[in-house]
Amino acid sequence: MRAHRVCVYCGSRSGSDEFVDAARAFANALADRGWDLVYGGGNVGLMGVVADTVMARGREVTGVIPHSLFDVEVAHRGITELLEVESMHERKAVMAARADAFVALPGGLGTLEELFEAVTWHQIGIHAKPCGILNAFGFYDSLLEFLHGSADAGFVSRGHLERIIVADEPGELLDALAERFAD
Repeated sequence: MRAHRVCVYCGSRSGSDEFVDAARAFANALADRGWDLVYGGGNVGLMGVVADTVMARGREVTGVIPHSLFDVEVAHRGITELLEVESMHERKAVMAARADAFVALPGGLGTLEELFEAVTWHQIGIHAKPCGILNAFGFYDSLLEFLHGSADAGFVSRGHLERIIVADEPGELLDALAERFAD
């Protein structure tokens, strides 16, 4: 049986030290479970922290990066497999195809866009893979409040919101994902 592969969406910037620590803790927890990483292929920001940590722990890391970002996100050439694709659409499709679950760590607009696409694909039945958010240091509190407000206003079903696993600690999040892996 192959190891589970988790697609991680996170910042190409590091943010503050607490977020670097959270990304490293998540990557260590992933490796502790013997799971592998699929991510955006950069060696900068939180992306680089997660990839380097997982690689240092002897797990496989697959990066997927479009030509247009090869230099911008400084493609990580020290990972198990680096795939160069034509577009962001292809990047997301390849990452999704190779992953068993999706997790958002702290990040910016790209992280949010990728997370919401994975969640939407789950909602409309394109995949049945679990989606999670590591709410490190309350980073996603405002977003979660917005999502619950959207449900209160009738735009998002509570059932769809409940499909998003949210946890403050990496181990807690990964345990919850494991319970929902599709067979």
